[in-house]
Amino acid sequence: MPINVSDISLLKFPERISTFQSDGKRTQIYLYGPKSLDNQLAVITHYLHNPTQMDDEAKQTARDYLHDYLTATFPQEDVSVDMVCEPLEYGLFPDFFRVPFPAPQPARFTFIDLFAGMGGFRLAMQAQGGKCVFSSEWNQFAQRTYLANFGEMPFGDITKEETKRYIPQQFDILCAGFPCQPFSIAGVSKKKSLGRETGFQDKTQGTLFFDVADIISRHRPKAFYLENVKNLTSHDKGKTFRIICETLEELDYTIHYAVLDGQYYVPQHRERIMIVGFDKRRYNGREQFSFPEPVGEKHAIRDILEKSPAEKYTLTDKLWNYLQEYAKKHQAKGNGFGFGMVDLDGISRTLSARYYKDGSEILIPQRGKNPRRLTPRECARLMGYPDNYIIEQVSDVQAYRQCGNSVVVPLITAVSEQIANTLTNLENE
Repeated sequence: MPINVSDISLLKFPERISTFQSDGKRTQIYLYGPKSLDNQLAVITHYLHNPTQMDDEAKQTARDYLHDYLTATFPQEDVSVDMVCEPLEYGLFPDFFRVPFPAPQPARFTFIDLFAGMGGFRLAMQAQGGKCVFSSEWNQFAQRTYLANFGEMPFGDITKEETKRYIPQQFDILCAGFPCQPFSIAGVSKKKSLGRETGFQDKTQGTLFFDVADIISRHRPKAFYLENVKNLTSHDKGKTFRIICETLEELDYTIHYAVLDGQYYVPQHRERIMIVGFDKRRYNGREQFSFPEPVGEKHAIRDILEKSPAEKYTLTDKLWNYLQEYAKKHQAKGNGFGFGMVDLDGISRTLSARYYKDGSEILIPQRGKNPRRLTPRECARLMGYPDNYIIEQVSDVQAYRQCGNSVVVPLITAVSEQIANTLTNLENE
């Protein structure tokens, strides 16, 4: 009874509700919807890929969901306990493993992928032999892309205890490209004035970084790898970054950070801060870690362009005229707002999540006609994703957003290699 899930739009997991029919007999009604799909499919796919990493309660939840799905989808079948407990032995869900980027076998280390997006951290860590044992991403379109490439549906909102309870107790590395939110220090100042200690929860409560710090505190991974925008270092006159570093140090981790530019790996100027930490209680600060040095290879936009992009990516006369007039207006005021026509032998500006609106930050010149925006595939290449990475599960708009929010995969891979090698050296001492 193989079950193929190549087309996620056809996949429905039931949410069971008990009710009574008019004749007084109890029956069960199954309601289907995105919420059910999000929660149940995440539990089931994590169970299929990481059965030994789940605790008994999580395993039982996954088996209950499997039983509900199988009995609802195949009412004529006799769903046995063995079938639910050992679904792979019965040839169920093979498509979850026929994916472009399966987990390495055997695994060199384990990691979790928070704020996973379209999976850039996962590609980087898997390239070092790492096995992902938990992933979370709240955006349903990014979840689809992630599932298509890794065979695993990420869990949703990581701020909820319902989500956090599925994180394995032990794993080696925590990865998170967490969003930057304002940090309020008013509460910290008040506590200090009263002579009270201010732990990391007091400092960061209400921010997404708090949830990252909370998970680090609970699970104490050997190392973590965080990524954020360059401006994190100057946000709120540097107070935000100071609180982040102090929080991580209070958790007894040594901190290494640097601002690195993706242009040394892809034809795009994209500066991001990388924060790497190692468990001081375990390693006593002995790690010999350093960030990778920029490589000298030159990259050019023309190297990522498709030969025959569809005409729909060429700007309309109306949009092209608007962008030109917009640029002239701001140039007259003395500022630099406007479109970005790229030199095909050079690099581009930073790709943003708003690229889908007009493509103005990165425009490709064309002979004899208006310039065009990058195609979704070209955007994926600009972020360093290989061509066998599936981006067609979602619309162009969602693909643009995912690429604009993503990490530069080769850069993250280079840092991940340094982290993995550092841990290997520490463990071999």
